Amino acid sequence: MPKGKGIKKSIEMLWGIPMFPVLLLGNFVFGLATSFFAPYASLFGIDEVGMSNMQFGFFMTIISVGAVVITTIIGKTSDRVPSRKKLLLLTTGAAILGYAGFAFIRNFYLLAFIAFFLLGTAASIIPQLWAFTREALKQSTVEEKETPFVMNVFRAFFALSWTVGPAVAGWVLYALGFKGLFLCVSGGYLLAAIALVFLLKDIKIEVEAKPAPVILRKFIVQSHILKNIIAMTCMAMASSMANLNMSQFITKVLNGTEKQVGLVVSVPPVFEVPFMIAVGILATKIGSRLLIRLGFGISVFYYGLLFLVTEPWQIYPIQILSAAQVSITAGIAVSYFQDFIPDEPGTATALYMNTTQVGNVLGFLGFGFFSSLIGYHNLYLLCTGLVIIGLTILLSERGTKNLKEIIPLAPK
Repeated sequence: MPKGKGIKKSIEMLWGIPMFPVLLLGNFVFGLATSFFAPYASLFGIDEVGMSNMQFGFFMTIISVGAVVITTIIGKTSDRVPSRKKLLLLTTGAAILGYAGFAFIRNFYLLAFIAFFLLGTAASIIPQLWAFTREALKQSTVEEKETPFVMNVFRAFFALSWTVGPAVAGWVLYALGFKGLFLCVSGGYLLAAIALVFLLKDIKIEVEAKPAPVILRKFIVQSHILKNIIAMTCMAMASSMANLNMSQFITKVLNGTEKQVGLVVSVPPVFEVPFMIAVGILATKIGSRLLIRLGFGISVFYYGLLFLVTEPWQIYPIQILSAAQVSITAGIAVSYFQDFIPDEPGTATALYMNTTQVGNVLGFLGFGFFSSLIGYHNLYLLCTGLVIIGLTILLSERGTKNLKEIIPLAPK
């Protein structure tokens, strides 16, 4: 909440932003639709479609690569066109068609085509919606210093959608199967598209000059930064493997149900919002460096405890640790990387996002290979080992340096 403002004043300020209720609703619906698919992706690919674990790992890699490639293209396009609403409708339309295709198609190659092109396009929905919101903020009476508060409200509503989405999806999957689940997702995007057409007014945006290309190589070769990149890659790889593994672990190792999968996935978002607030306050007092290492330590305990569970219900309280580590490692990771390159925050952000993307892709492929090799249960030992490696690398870096202390930056 902005300093010096009460709850009533803050709500009035939010509602004074052009089309804010529509944008907030769209953000929640898009988050809800996303939460219907992600927790059950491995059940769909391996159990419903009949993919091998290796095929499924490759399939998820296709989705990730498609998202990176097409989101990059759309992102560059959005900086050169005056209408972001058309891009929102285009990406939402791709989601409608893509998930409708998932409802009926069970051929691996057709699904891979849909995953790359349609779901890859759909991956731009949230970035474009948030960019639209920032443009709306520029044209409102909201002070620039209050922008972080508004965007945090947006993120909170997105997290809120994940508190109810996976559990509801579990019931839908139990009652209607994957065909019904994907038709619900497609229908959710359709309702959102209708709302955007009739309720969202386009905002004329200023077309900015093309920025200078970012050269990451000169930063990556620095020892301090390279160690953090490797550590974060280990964390992202462990996280993506564990997320894909959870539904298989619950249903095949613990003999649980899809509804229990939904409940397990719904627990962390309940705690992530208050944890993120607490972490943000702590970061101003003790710094992000110590908190990041604490997040890695929590992750070691989290994955280690998952290896020890024998019943699905035992995972529920353990998921609080998941919320804690995500709130730390994801919540302040961008600012943590920006501390390395204080004069180039955009470059630091790109560096972190590229690191997590590489880790995710390695995790998708790793899940396919290692789950076949060592099984769903033992995969959590591998995740524990990866995070221990990452934590060891972080602890080996004693100093707190930024790039000014290592190499001179080019003049602005």
